[in-house]
Amino acid sequence: MPARLKVVYNQEILPGLMQQFGYKNVMQAPRLEKVVLNMGVGEAIQTPNLIEGALKDMTAITGQKPSIRRSKKDISNFKLRAGLPVGCSVTLRRDRMYEFLDRFLNFAIPRIRDFRGVPADSFDGRGNYTLGIKEQIIFPEIDYDKIDRIRGMDVTIVTTAKTDEEAFEMLKRFGMPFKTA
Repeated sequence: MPARLKVVYNQEILPGLMQQFGYKNVMQAPRLEKVVLNMGVGEAIQTPNLIEGALKDMTAITGQKPSIRRSKKDISNFKLRAGLPVGCSVTLRRDRMYEFLDRFLNFAIPRIRDFRGVPADSFDGRGNYTLGIKEQIIFPEIDYDKIDRIRGMDVTIVTTAKTDEEAFEMLKRFGMPFKTA
């Protein structure tokens, strides 16, 4: 059974985008390509076991094992050596991507404290959207009593849209709560 958000995209969002932007072919319409989650753990330089907690949290959130990101070069001011673990990331595609986005939009974002909408100016100029999250505890999969510390993360939604306007309209139709000026 396909993901609920994928069915919504194919039945409602895609025809609406085709009509609004005047596409002649369904392949011209923007679609989701992947969702990338990135969690930087800079404190892992002094305390190496902190990366384990970040890996555990990200695995619980995404249902997929994250890859460890290591530093590329030595930076003496930060006491950083090449090859030390400094973060972790996960790339979600296909049904896992749609399932994560569904949980993110409907369960996680409404749990953010003092939430007034996500910024509409976080597009990169090529139709991709990046959102920073301050606390991983907004996800229902994370048990507050079992985490070792609060961590933030970046969520990047990569689309096939050519312009930010197309991507904005598609994400708005998915239910992304953008701030109104």
